[in-house]
Amino acid sequence: MAHDSNDRTSVRTLTRRQFLTWLSVALGGLGATLVGVPVIGFLLAPLFQKPQQSWRPVGDADNFKIGETVQVAFTDPSPLPWAGVTAATAVWLRRESKDQFTAFAVNCSHLGCPVQWIPDGKLFLCPCHGGVYYQDGSVAAGPPPRPLTTYNVRVNAGQVEILTQPTPIV
Repeated sequence: MAHDSNDRTSVRTLTRRQFLTWLSVALGGLGATLVGVPVIGFLLAPLFQKPQQSWRPVGDADNFKIGETVQVAFTDPSPLPWAGVTAATAVWLRRESKDQFTAFAVNCSHLGCPVQWIPDGKLFLCPCHGGVYYQDGSVAAGPPPRPLTTYNVRVNAGQVEILTQPTPIV
């Protein structure tokens, strides 16, 4: 009996090389997805998150002397869960009168270096590039392009509270 070549069902076999090629492509795609999703999430997160503000207590109002400027610490309300130790920040707080306080960011408006308060000169100094600010936070000298960032302050039930925001990016 003669066999017709058209009657045969052709079976396509997968060679070892083809199998390994497909396996490599699939594992490479999976790896790229596992790496890419968090990276894309990190890049797009700021577009969907509003800066969080909250009132943070920094001390009893009676502990601050009128006319004195002191550094007080608080936790930055960063929306990033991995902020870790960078979420610890501070402000320079001055008691102007019985009920009025002023709070300045500790970061220079030039490049974000921490400013120091010099009580004898009544100046804020930035050690990085020589920026100088008056006691009201306005620029006295150097490269800072704008005054020190200020925070809203209130006294609530005897506690001084600062309306915090994520650390400004300069």
